[in-house]
Amino acid sequence: MSGSTTGRAAELAANLARVEERITRACVTAGRAREDVTLVVVTKTYPADDVRLLAGLGVRQVAENRDQEAAPKADACADLPLTWHFVGQLQTNKARSVVRYADFVHSVDRPRLVGALSSAAEREGRRVGCLLQVALDRETGAAGRRGGVAPDAVGELADEVAAAPGLWLAGVMTVAPLSGPYAGKPGAAFERLGEIATALRANHPAATMVSAGMSADLEEAVAAGATHVRIGSAVLGVRPGLR
Repeated sequence: MSGSTTGRAAELAANLARVEERITRACVTAGRAREDVTLVVVTKTYPADDVRLLAGLGVRQVAENRDQEAAPKADACADLPLTWHFVGQLQTNKARSVVRYADFVHSVDRPRLVGALSSAAEREGRRVGCLLQVALDRETGAAGRRGGVAPDAVGELADEVAAAPGLWLAGVMTVAPLSGPYAGKPGAAFERLGEIATALRANHPAATMVSAGMSADLEEAVAAGATHVRIGSAVLGVRPGLR
């Protein structure tokens, strides 16, 4: 390792330790076992070298939100024992590329995308876990500003995923909404997602993943029952484009 690489590894290790402490503390507060919450590190805008350093520090779950960045990065890290999560809004024409590396897609929110992912997964001989992205800025109607399916349409879309070849229904995901009744209330939003997840499992018991919470609100997500937290800046630092 060069000096700069060693320094970066130490920085990442310290950040990971702080995040681990936050998750552990949140689990204790919520009366949950630490192993019930999976840390997914969001590596968007950071190089494959950082992914390698994270893997060396024990990280096994990584996420990206743009295919044009994720595809080459996943290819460059193909020798590492990683599970890749795609967490961004996804165009149907990117489905074929995404299913080549993504083990889970967290942003499934419409029937056309289900069809595109299913066809692509079949062609690639893969089985991809799908999470329904739930938009919590309204209970019904059009998608939210950050994408997602309205709560009243979750059941129907879930049935489509469950019936689609090459896909399996893994659970639900949300991003704390910017508008509507839950704006500025991530804890309440995540509680609502938990209710939706419980209802979903009545018909789809294997859909146990609840993906919620990021660097600013992971504690609220853990308290509300999240099984996966998506952490970027708290591990990797402020995004280069945001400095």
